[in-house]
Amino acid sequence: MKMLGNTELSYFCGQMSMIIRAGISSIEGLYMMADDPEASEEEKQLYKDIKKKLDEGRYLHEALESTGVFPAYLVNMTRIGEETGNLDNVMEALRNHYTREEDIRQSVKQAVTYPIVMAGMILVVILVLLLQVMPIFRQVFRQLGSEMTGFAGLLFDAGDVIRRYSVLFVIVFALILIGVILCIRTEGGRKAGIVFLSRFRFFRELRDDISRSRFTGGLALALKSGFSPEFGMDMVSEIIEDKDYSLKVGECKRMLTEGASFDEALKQSGILSGLSARMMTIGNRTGSADTVMEQISDMSRKKIDTSISNALGAIEPVLVVMLSLIIGAILISVLFPLLSIVYSI
Repeated sequence: MKMLGNTELSYFCGQMSMIIRAGISSIEGLYMMADDPEASEEEKQLYKDIKKKLDEGRYLHEALESTGVFPAYLVNMTRIGEETGNLDNVMEALRNHYTREEDIRQSVKQAVTYPIVMAGMILVVILVLLLQVMPIFRQVFRQLGSEMTGFAGLLFDAGDVIRRYSVLFVIVFALILIGVILCIRTEGGRKAGIVFLSRFRFFRELRDDISRSRFTGGLALALKSGFSPEFGMDMVSEIIEDKDYSLKVGECKRMLTEGASFDEALKQSGILSGLSARMMTIGNRTGSADTVMEQISDMSRKKIDTSISNALGAIEPVLVVMLSLIIGAILISVLFPLLSIVYSI
């Protein structure tokens, strides 16, 4: 069975939180979840496997780890919840965490997918014009005793090259499509894709906001569980995919070991800045660092949504204008010479 997605993890943690708060044992709760008629066969089998491990006397975090489908971060936080007797709150916090992770994933997916789809539609329209419309115009020109020249002639020649080497173009397109799928489906591909997209300012800033949201949300959960910032950073580093941000976290931990205050270490290492850094200073002095961390995480997530919405709002009219200009240029390059020939007859 493959690793569970964010939605599945959020559902599982939410169910476990309600079960534990209701005073029901984990074993009985898993039996109830496995008996749910709306659960898939894979989910039922997973719940039965976890229940079996609990029946053998294992702790919940050990049972979850043995399945191989739960991330290390969830397993470690479950262990902390069991050790501190705070498992219900930890599970609820994990539910919020993975809900937030899914929101971020969907936002990033939308930011990448929408421009690709629009660009694909533009490409299809251009190919239809070059391969289907331009040959018709050329036939009209020949019937009128003339040939397509200038820009119109170049467009027809381009369409002719595409038709002649169509197999090669299809192979190249298939290779590009395979490359995109590998970037999405494989770990190495995703990292390579992130490195490439990070060359662009928008995606670089978006990546920083995502890392900040994950870091502060995860650290808030660790701090609420009663652990030190250093220990929390060790755990949160498992969910940070950005190498540069991980270096900042390492620098922050080093400064803490040298005696720097928590808020100062976060600021000097570049993890927090501006309003977030000022909020953290107040939170650290008032003993509410966990609450402030959670607020910063929510602020970062809202900034992600706003950035993506603004970007998509700007991209759509730009692509529409580009499509209109391209179609207009192609048609004008053909119609004006055609009208000149008609008027001269």
